[in-house]
Amino acid sequence: MNLQFKPIEASDVEKITPFYALRPNKTCDSVYLDCFIWREYYHVKYAISDNKSLQFLMEKDGQPFTAMPMCREEDLPYYFNEMKEYFNEVLKKPLRISLADEAAIEYLKLDPDQFEVKEVEDLKDYLYDAQSLRTLSGKKLHKKKNHLNSFLKEYEGRYEYRTLCCSDRDSVVEFLNEWWENKVEAAEFTRQLDYEVMGIHSILKNCSFLNVRMAGVFIDGMLKAFTIGSYNPFEKMAVIHIEKADPNIKGLYQFINQQFVTHAYPEELILVNREDDVGMEGLRKAKMSYYPVDFARKYSVVQKGF
Repeated sequence: MNLQFKPIEASDVEKITPFYALRPNKTCDSVYLDCFIWREYYHVKYAISDNKSLQFLMEKDGQPFTAMPMCREEDLPYYFNEMKEYFNEVLKKPLRISLADEAAIEYLKLDPDQFEVKEVEDLKDYLYDAQSLRTLSGKKLHKKKNHLNSFLKEYEGRYEYRTLCCSDRDSVVEFLNEWWENKVEAAEFTRQLDYEVMGIHSILKNCSFLNVRMAGVFIDGMLKAFTIGSYNPFEKMAVIHIEKADPNIKGLYQFINQQFVTHAYPEELILVNREDDVGMEGLRKAKMSYYPVDFARKYSVVQKGF
């Protein structure tokens, strides 16, 4: 086995970005930044195979797992088998894939006698029509439009939406600290939020490497909302990784959501992936209220009989 795994770093972005968006994949994992944000939580390592595939090695609760190879669709069977051999021969473990995308599962048509494939229902990503999020037109989104208009009226002359850059780091950190102090969540989700906040800090620290899309809303000169996203050119899809706003300001979430999709992405944008709801009822309700057009379903794959 010639796979040499190393921890993922910000400076690796130019090397590994070309492997993303080589094949159909509508999940949030189809862009580099999602992996970067969670690299410490999952102890992410990567290896490049034959200059044709990006392979991952991750860990949670002492259990190694991987992701679907990032390669061209026609190369999937070969590199899938490469990782199976790595797990079996090097790690002496059955192959485990977490959050495999639906397109890859359909293409591979894995033998059910060899692999158990299960949908991970709580971690499907929500997909939205980009134009609907820009305009908030139609009866279904009437309430969102009302919240947006309420914000525009109440804070007229006091708000500013703008693209954020590395020099805005202090404002984002200050906002994050205040936002974090007001969070009350379940223990495991709090642990995840800790790592999410660490990931945001890492993005801010390395944003010159990452070519990240960030924007914020300032009210009376103070940052009150910010968002971070990526772009998948294969799917013409925006991925919204982070969106935080002061919950006490009515319409602020609607405003930054709409403005970011309108200004940060190209006109040919078709889909917006707003990630999963991690099984939380409140998040599910909020995401469903924007009426997704589809879901990017994800699957666990476990090798049998090893």
